[in-house]
Amino acid sequence: MTKKITFIHSANLAEVDYAYASRVPSGMELLFFAGSCPLDQDGRVPSEGDYRLQAKLCVENLKLALKESGAALEDVVYTRVLVATHNQIDLVTAWDAIREEFGVHDVPSTLSGVTVLGYKHQLVELEAVAAVEGQAKEN
Repeated sequence: MTKKITFIHSANLAEVDYAYASRVPSGMELLFFAGSCPLDQDGRVPSEGDYRLQAKLCVENLKLALKESGAALEDVVYTRVLVATHNQIDLVTAWDAIREEFGVHDVPSTLSGVTVLGYKHQLVELEAVAAVEGQAKEN
């Protein structure tokens, strides 16, 4: 039997486009991913000034890291989106692009505006935690 994570939505809190919490069944392994940055294959940040395209590249890079770890977007149980801006519309632009990539997988998330991120011209970063079925331990 495959274990499934579940998302918890609230009838008592504001209706939002993400779950308020996730439940990970016992026996599943948690994978913690470093912030996915909008870096191309050459280690550069393309799409200077474009929050939407950088957010989409963060998701694409996260998908690759997930795959290499034996997981997929559907296994993500939490994200944190960091956006370098002082303008709420930029946060919303990045958020909308990331939510679009996740589709109906309405993972609990935190969206934060920050003053600066680590790479020159970087506007968005996406952190994630995923849960996968535990691997049998060998003796």
